[in-house]
Amino acid sequence: MSIAIDHERAANTDADADEERVVVVSAFYCFAQVADPAAFRDAIADVGAGAGVMGGVLVAEEGINGTIAGHSDGVAAVLAFVRAQPGFQALRDRAAMTSTMPFVRLKVEVKPEIVTFRQPGVDPSRGVGRYVGPEEWNALVDDPDVTVIDTRNDFEVQLGTFRGAKNPKTTSFTEFPRYVEQTLHDKNQTVAMFCTGGIRCEKATAYLLAQGFTDVVHLEGGILRYLADVAEDDSRFVGRCFVFDGRVSVGHGLVAGDDVVCYGCYAAVDVDGQQSEHYEAGVSCPRCVGTASPEKMAARRMRHRHRLASTTTS
Repeated sequence: MSIAIDHERAANTDADADEERVVVVSAFYCFAQVADPAAFRDAIADVGAGAGVMGGVLVAEEGINGTIAGHSDGVAAVLAFVRAQPGFQALRDRAAMTSTMPFVRLKVEVKPEIVTFRQPGVDPSRGVGRYVGPEEWNALVDDPDVTVIDTRNDFEVQLGTFRGAKNPKTTSFTEFPRYVEQTLHDKNQTVAMFCTGGIRCEKATAYLLAQGFTDVVHLEGGILRYLADVAEDDSRFVGRCFVFDGRVSVGHGLVAGDDVVCYGCYAAVDVDGQQSEHYEAGVSCPRCVGTASPEKMAARRMRHRHRLASTTTS
């Protein structure tokens, strides 16, 4: 009997150890009025430090946007704190599990916007396009009369996107209004938009509605929710989704991919690209090789050495 109890205790200990090794990554945002962004920043930083989480959080007068990682209890404590603030009960979040910490520190900053768009009249808290869940999204992608637009930047689209989606080929989200002005002339067409986690579409759909478009929808929860909820056999998403943390990319089930980030152009580099003679870790990749001066290349190498050193010692 004592042997059986010892085995059970050992099994439970192993399970507890496995739980400790699991890192929860949560991407979240909410558009809500913040009277004192600096005070909100400091409070989140204190709660996050006490909870042992790492990641990046942006605070602005218009709300909050961030991705944090840590033990499940720590992440839950931060999200609960934010939701307890006036106006933030509707905080949207998407969680995934990984085996390694994708951040090296916690950084909470005050910014003019939680997602830079530079269109002062656009306020998602006053109205956005109609939300469409992953279960309805495939029908829109399959409908030839629907204009499906990827609102992310070109380097993200290159790694993966929905079948048939239009790529605005932007290098910054601030270029999206120009794409709309130059390309979308029929304001009665059905426009279905998507992004990584949904936040860029909040502003993109609000902008289109302000421009007089009548039928605007967006994928609720973005690509991340779609990849989490839709079976791969039923998926219309091709490739992998770029994420702005140490995982670099995720696929169906939000499983981390084998891509790495190029710190020369910040694009994702797949396994084949990593084998290229034009790839130098932390410096350049086949996409950007030859575009930087020798001085910039030297600076990137120095920065990469510092990055490796900080990762090793953290």
